[in-house]
Amino acid sequence: MSRAFVKDDDDRPERPLPRAESEHPNYVTPAGLERLRAALERARADGAARDVAYFERRIASAVLPSTTAAPDEVAFGVTVEAREPSGRMLRVRIVGEDEADPRHGAVSWTAPFAQALLGARVGDRVVVSRPAGAIGVTIERVEPPQA
Repeated sequence: MSRAFVKDDDDRPERPLPRAESEHPNYVTPAGLERLRAALERARADGAARDVAYFERRIASAVLPSTTAAPDEVAFGVTVEAREPSGRMLRVRIVGEDEADPRHGAVSWTAPFAQALLGARVGDRVVVSRPAGAIGVTIERVEPPQA
């Protein structure tokens, strides 16, 4: 009989696998770092050891990038307004992976959409990837990172 289907005598529950983490640098905005700290406190209060370990690692590896970009250049932490060919305006903020929320306009710096925008300047036309297909947009405005 195969040992794969035989229950061992150890009745302890299986330990959950650690939460997956990105291989990219853990860039975060100041607000993102505060959200990680709050999530860590919630995980501690809930006794969620797996989440506690994850958030401790993410906080320890967090990097707050200094923004040395020109005021009209797309960089980490900025909010970008861009116009589609149809005239529709897009507004996205480029943030860290843990704080990304595309439904609310917060896009991870590692996302293809953000990668296409990074380094562009007001007036530049760039092609961005999105689920509905690639589209050219013109950078209309760049707002500095939120404090």
